[in-house]
Amino acid sequence: MDIDAHLDRALNRLHDEGRYRTFIDIERTKGQFPHAIWRKPDGTTAPVTVWCGNDYLGMGQHPEVLAAMHGALDATGAGSGGTRNISGTTVYHKRLEAELADLHGKEAALLFTSAYIANDATLSTLPKLFPGLIIYSDALNHASMIEGIRRNGGARRVFRHNDVAHLRELLAADDPAIPKLIAFESVYSMDGDFGPIKAICDLADEFGAITYIDEVHAVGMYGPRGAGVAERDGLMGRIDIINGTLAKAFGVFGGYIAASAKMVDAVRSYAPGFIFTTSLPPAVAAGAAASVAFLKTPAGQVLRDRHQEQAAKLKLRLKGMGLPLIDHGSHIVPVIVGNPVHCKALSDMLLDRYGIYVQPINYPTVPRGTERLRFTPSPVHGKAEIDGLVRAMDALWSACALNRAELTG
Repeated sequence: MDIDAHLDRALNRLHDEGRYRTFIDIERTKGQFPHAIWRKPDGTTAPVTVWCGNDYLGMGQHPEVLAAMHGALDATGAGSGGTRNISGTTVYHKRLEAELADLHGKEAALLFTSAYIANDATLSTLPKLFPGLIIYSDALNHASMIEGIRRNGGARRVFRHNDVAHLRELLAADDPAIPKLIAFESVYSMDGDFGPIKAICDLADEFGAITYIDEVHAVGMYGPRGAGVAERDGLMGRIDIINGTLAKAFGVFGGYIAASAKMVDAVRSYAPGFIFTTSLPPAVAAGAAASVAFLKTPAGQVLRDRHQEQAAKLKLRLKGMGLPLIDHGSHIVPVIVGNPVHCKALSDMLLDRYGIYVQPINYPTVPRGTERLRFTPSPVHGKAEIDGLVRAMDALWSACALNRAELTG
């Protein structure tokens, strides 16, 4: 077998379709977020403003988070030294799990190395705990949820995105005695729309189903203490399993689930993705705990309010330019380009000419024909940063004739 030939063909397909992904080497500067340094391939550097990061509230730079990490690092060293079962459970891990359980009003929480692993490990393990389980999955669920559901060996049903009537049809068609679980998200990160949490919970009550929600793009940013959209809407108590991340609004690293003590104990005891993985470094756990605790406070609400204000301002400015913007009322700001080549070209020009860093989002992350630039404003993207982005988009969109009719028609 000619290994190189196979690899060349696979990579060339991506190049031919205009969706080959290029890493941009940036160096974040403490205290300067969202500003960073771009290290170009030729060895030179240039300042950039990051407009596509998931550190939504800038907590990765927060003094309390950094102080907690420094303290744990000085006290314990770098790594955890093992899996949670074998020497890798510390006071920092237990403290973080307690913070997360309290955040979501649950009896317990369980840490994973990422929210992807938390979704994959939990959803692939649940059929071991509930034999015959059928999982009903929203069509636009994250890849980590899809992968976990595929790997679990059980039955699955896919309902049309946010289509509660279709979900009801699927639930009604199955044997009432068979265990059921509905898996969905609170905020879908590519379009920025919200899941119909109450309606899904009502169906779960009617059909006796477990509810599993991914709040990855909502924790820290919604609700009076930052627990997510379910908290904002007064529905946390109706959700059986909540998945979240520590790597976005909380600004650190890792993922988790929060649920009843028995559910967490069962997943902890059966999930290979938890059992056989080295635990988070204590310094990471300490920083995440500090971030979660801070965002529960009134000071955290100030950041959340500022975040929503900046997102609303950016959307208003881009709409005023006539750009094809999707606006579902969340903090996500997607501008549809509709062509992978044009999307990459626009991203490159924003970076090269204006020092604005926003990655193109192409298939398979989004459907073909809906390629986009996904902007993520934060509380520290101020007037100067928004003005600069709007001027750059206005100049490039007009100069390149990248309008809705040409690119999405």
